Amino acid sequence: MSTAPALDPAHTALLVMDYQPAILALLPESDSEALLGRMEKVIAVVRARGGTVAYVRVGFTEADWAAIPPTNRSFAPIAQHRLMHHADLDTAVHERLAPQDGDIIVRKIRYGGLSTTDLDQRLRERGITTLIIAGISTSGVVLSTVLDAADRDYQLYVLADGVADPDPEAHIVLLHQVLPSRAHILETAELRTLLRAD
Repeated sequence: MSTAPALDPAHTALLVMDYQPAILALLPESDSEALLGRMEKVIAVVRARGGTVAYVRVGFTEADWAAIPPTNRSFAPIAQHRLMHHADLDTAVHERLAPQDGDIIVRKIRYGGLSTTDLDQRLRERGITTLIIAGISTSGVVLSTVLDAADRDYQLYVLADGVADPDPEAHIVLLHQVLPSRAHILETAELRTLLRAD
């Protein structure tokens, strides 16, 4: 069991990041199915305890593509080939994890969940000080968001079995050697215990 402190749901948000068909397709199908199953349960627990659920998705408009410089090694190919259009079904939040009224939903155009969105402002307006991080991939949205959120002084938890990466070695190194310096690492099964219901 984790030694992480208990969570106050009123000040906690679960970030469900890049759980989109186009991103899930980068993983083996069995991994995607298992991730979706776990996230369905985690989202239900956070909602039942009164926490906030925030969805981060990646998707581009024509203007977004046009603004990406050719020097951007990660995103220039996306712009060149006009990939991940924001209105494509493949860039929507996966239907099994569909947002509900009252949830936060933001669209980003770079790796991190905070840098190109108003997510930080919307979380602060709700009094959120703690983030539970889940997302695909560990080396992309998860790493970028954890680094940024740590600099913004959020208390951070990363769901070890709620994150995944197409590169298993990168996933392991990040989860065991990089992210623990900025976040508590825990399994989804531990959340019921840590999310105290007042």
